[in-house]
Amino acid sequence: MTEATWSFEVGDTIKMSTPAKTFIAMIRMMTAKVEAIRADQRGVSAVEFALFASMLVFALINTADVSIYIYKRMQVENATQMGAQAAWKACDLTQIPATTNCPNFTTAVQNAIQSTSLGAQVSLQAGSPSEGWYCVDGSGVLQWVSNYSTKPTDCSAVGTTFDPADYVTIQTTYTYAPLFAGISVASVLTTPITRTSMMRLN
Repeated sequence: MTEATWSFEVGDTIKMSTPAKTFIAMIRMMTAKVEAIRADQRGVSAVEFALFASMLVFALINTADVSIYIYKRMQVENATQMGAQAAWKACDLTQIPATTNCPNFTTAVQNAIQSTSLGAQVSLQAGSPSEGWYCVDGSGVLQWVSNYSTKPTDCSAVGTTFDPADYVTIQTTYTYAPLFAGISVASVLTTPITRTSMMRLN
């Protein structure tokens, strides 16, 4: 078999077939497009801003909801204390027990707890206001010893020699609803918000 040999001189032109030319043209075109995409930075800033904005909005939503929750919890606390103070102000020592002897007792408490910015959304819990006789035990803790209708003679029931004192207990409740329910962490915070306040009447 005779081996084929080729020789080229300066100025000779290599002729390529049409498929080869098409393939090389496609390669060049794809390379040019890849380079163009790599050089194009116009959409990067928009993507970065969108990511940052979404995180910022989420943080603002949570901050707003949690702040409102804390504020309203403080308002409920304030309303409860105002109710206890109203009971003390409305009834004097001659009207103890106030639950039965002070005609303005319940009305004064109700008006007081609804005097904050939350208004009528704050309400008394079932069984509130309540009244009873309390004593301080040996550890300095206030202990219930008797119903308001039966005053004990002393505090021997808790092991002390103090005199029993008449206390009124105000318990309130407020149902909190987050602005962005299901999105912010405020959705898992305790609701309804309940608070308790006690006031000595004698």
